[in-house]
Amino acid sequence: MELVLFDVDGVLTDGTLLIGPEGEALKPFNVRDGVAVGLLRQHGIKSGVLSAKSSQPLLTRATQLGMDVVKLGFSRKLEAIAQISAEWQIPPARIAFAGDDIIDIPVMRRVGVAYAPADAHPLVRKVATYVTASRGGRGVAREIAEDLLAARGLTLAEMYAHLLEDDDALGDLVQ
Repeated sequence: MELVLFDVDGVLTDGTLLIGPEGEALKPFNVRDGVAVGLLRQHGIKSGVLSAKSSQPLLTRATQLGMDVVKLGFSRKLEAIAQISAEWQIPPARIAFAGDDIIDIPVMRRVGVAYAPADAHPLVRKVATYVTASRGGRGVAREIAEDLLAARGLTLAEMYAHLLEDDDALGDLVQ
């Protein structure tokens, strides 16, 4: 895979939406998933988010992590996949996607590898190539990153060698 795209609500978050005192949306993200984005990057795999919703917390998080692709406000996700594929010159067969709800099924059928969190809708789990042991917002991206790298034949020690061997690299780690 050359690119991994994540839905947000229900995949990178547990679907919880908190409303702040000024009416702003707040979303809890898992730091393990932040590590996953860096892990993918270290091994030459691009990452991104594809969400039907658009929110400042999501844009902030994607920017903090240095995600390559940020497509927000796309309720027609299949069209977004076509745009991303053309823009990045990556065929859909070389794209992995993680989704949790009915709106994600068309994309999951189009891409090369489809992931679903353990608590995804039953129809989504049925379509998925792989269902994670993790629930949405609880390290799904980390599990996917490790799965993709294991498929390349890497052990966990090899995946994380750049962090284990260089104390300075830990300072650059974005969670």
